Amino acid sequence: MYSFLNNEFLPAEKTFVHVSDLAVQRGYGIFDFFKAVNGKIPFLDDYFNRFYRSADFMQLPVSLTREQLKDVVYELLQRNGVTDAGIKIVLTGGCSPDGYEIATPNLVITQHALTMPSAKLLEQGVKIITHEFRREMPLVKSINYTTGVWLQRKVKEASAYDVLYHLQGEVSEFPRCNLFVVKESGEVVTPARYALEGITRKNILSLDGAMPVTAGTVTLKDVVQAREVFLTSTTKRVVPVVQVDDTIIGNGKPGPVVQQILSELVKKEGHL
Repeated sequence: MYSFLNNEFLPAEKTFVHVSDLAVQRGYGIFDFFKAVNGKIPFLDDYFNRFYRSADFMQLPVSLTREQLKDVVYELLQRNGVTDAGIKIVLTGGCSPDGYEIATPNLVITQHALTMPSAKLLEQGVKIITHEFRREMPLVKSINYTTGVWLQRKVKEASAYDVLYHLQGEVSEFPRCNLFVVKESGEVVTPARYALEGITRKNILSLDGAMPVTAGTVTLKDVVQAREVFLTSTTKRVVPVVQVDDTIIGNGKPGPVVQQILSELVKKEGHL
């Protein structure tokens, strides 16, 4: 398997950055992640928009133009001979002279096995837990996942699938996913504030006329009283949530809205 570092393709086991890089020293850097399906990458422009926007905010210049970056990504897929894969692009803070000052960023692109939710998981739904926390710079796709990683023991001990962040009762996001609730009125709502603008989230918000989907304030009370709850991400697409902490959502089974949205999303990906 090959990876890409700055200006060259290298065997994956030889692709690394120096220990002085701010990504190692301070956890400073950004990334993005998307999937290739049958050799094609759905919504790639959206992922690039977010990647370059995060890079600009974090004061990290990208050495490649968008077209150059696209060429590199597709060449990596071709070199590795895999049509279904996850692709991660990381832009680090660079090898800092003092361990604190931003230096010339390192651009690293790696390819990973693509795993999607099983049919059984989608049929049964998942349990999640909650944790009071709000991510720093939520609109930036930062490599800093300290809290999310630290919470993994708590997630496993609760036999849960993931952990939902909230602060003073207002819900934001999961460490790697967005949240949607289906209210009693039938309105589908995702948190508008303090959450990463996920690409799957964006596509669900743009489901023209299929159903009322909006971004707004979502509270813990909204979540536990919802008819349906689901989480979304690039590789998970749409996963129904049937339990939040000790509260069962609805009748404890995935509902029709989740199924409809998943169907619409798969259809949208297939049209690309």
